[in-house]
Amino acid sequence: MTDIITLSDSRVAAVTEQECGEPLVDLRGTPGLLIDPRQADTDGSYAHLRSGALSRLLDAQSLLPAGIRFLVVEGYRPPDLQRRYFEQYAATLRAAHPDAPPDRIRELASAYISPPEVAPHVSGGAVDLTLCTADGTELPLGTKVNATPEESAGACRTEAPDIGAEARANRALMAQALSTAGFVNYPTEWWHWSYGDRYWALLSGAPAARYGPAAASVRAV
Repeated sequence: MTDIITLSDSRVAAVTEQECGEPLVDLRGTPGLLIDPRQADTDGSYAHLRSGALSRLLDAQSLLPAGIRFLVVEGYRPPDLQRRYFEQYAATLRAAHPDAPPDRIRELASAYISPPEVAPHVSGGAVDLTLCTADGTELPLGTKVNATPEESAGACRTEAPDIGAEARANRALMAQALSTAGFVNYPTEWWHWSYGDRYWALLSGAPAARYGPAAASVRAV
């Protein structure tokens, strides 16, 4: 993972948080924003983002060419669900690499699932998304959303060299719009972008994260 700062990096955990108190808001029903149900959970957490992240997401969508929109797959993720995802993937990696020390397993796992204590999705500032046409037809991006490094042979990395020209152009289009609106990408996952969390603060040079772990108490009615 040369030149990639993963979420297991101690510099991410060292970022301080200055919680700004923005609520989680429901994306469903937001005019012009398409929400995909593939990661739907029982209480609809997946379809929520902090209000500031949503505002920036809409700004980013306004920068896309006519006829192209974002398709949101997942936003906020409750801590217990994040922990379960991480532990399940780490167990898979331990089975595949029985001689690897715990720190190495943590590093490998963080290329796909963030350690729970620093997870951008838990902050409510991260969004997994792709591009689609106005009727919801997904555009080629090189892999499916949430493809693991193993099943995609590394093509899930944003700058993966072995993807087609159309997929590369679509990734560049996403990156231009989302970075202009203030998001940062997690470079092992082309679909993962965040604002306000610890990883965003580290990469953007902000003095502190705007969002700590979100809770049901900050969810807007």
